[in-house]
Amino acid sequence: MEDVNWVDLDQKEAIPPPQQPSSSFINERQSIPLEMVETAFLASAASLIWLINYYFPLGPILRIFFPIPLALIYLRWGGRAAGMGALVSGLLLSVLMGPTRSILYIIPFGLLGVQLGAVWRRQGSWYFSIFTGTLLGGLGFLLRFWLLSVFLGENLWVYVVNQMTVWVDWLLLRLGILAQPTPLIIEGVALGAIFINSLLYLFVVHLVALLVFDRLGNPIPRPPLWVQILFEYDY
Repeated sequence: MEDVNWVDLDQKEAIPPPQQPSSSFINERQSIPLEMVETAFLASAASLIWLINYYFPLGPILRIFFPIPLALIYLRWGGRAAGMGALVSGLLLSVLMGPTRSILYIIPFGLLGVQLGAVWRRQGSWYFSIFTGTLLGGLGFLLRFWLLSVFLGENLWVYVVNQMTVWVDWLLLRLGILAQPTPLIIEGVALGAIFINSLLYLFVVHLVALLVFDRLGNPIPRPPLWVQILFEYDY
């Protein structure tokens, strides 16, 4: 039986080359800092827009952009990054303006940005995103109203009902209708006005997002045909 030189055999064995990390793993590692930077930047931009509009109100111009940065975070990086962006915006506004005003931004505009981004990322229709956004915006407005009433120690809903009563009486008088609306009807008209306002706001936000996000390379779903015809825009 021949002797075997185990030392020579060990030297002849091929040493496997070190495994190189896959390209997908490298891209994922490289995208983490970019995701963090963009999320922090857009969350700060959302807080800055709210801050400027609070101290230097420019009407509805800046208000249109309240949910836009958080929706863009969701489109680019997904739900986790959008949730972190909303949290960062809330914390930043808590430091700059106090927890009360921070809550007034998060509800409903922070939640609205996350909701719109989620629907747009899944290519949901405009009808669905506007409908769900209208419900969220209307309910958020009512919740903000309740929070303000608690903080101020007054029932602000009574003020809204009184103002709406004056408006309804004026409208009935102009129409030549001699009738006194009941408080239930007045409250129903007030709620209807809140949700109609939220509906119009969501429609304008969709138009702005359509123009802005197309140029940023993160397009939202295409609008209905009647919107394309109405604005004569090449989508």
